Amino acid sequence: MKKRLTQTEEFEILKLVLDKFLWLGFAVMAWGLFKMATVSVDAGVWYLVAGGVILVLFMMIIVKEYELSK
Repeated sequence: MKKRLTQTEEFEILKLVLDKFLWLGFAVMAWGLFKMATVSVDAGVWYLVAGGVILVLFMMIIVKEYELSK
């Protein structure tokens, strides 16, 4: 027989997993700042935009899951 998780437990696990993806977004943005400082502003801006898109995308997923679990 499988053990079932409560909604609270599922949400806590979701937060732990998505937190790693949010760190990924910040890491991409930090890499963009490094590229802006060392190579050129144009090279770094694309990394900043990509990191921002990652952060917004996963923020939307977290909010959607939080609203569904209520």
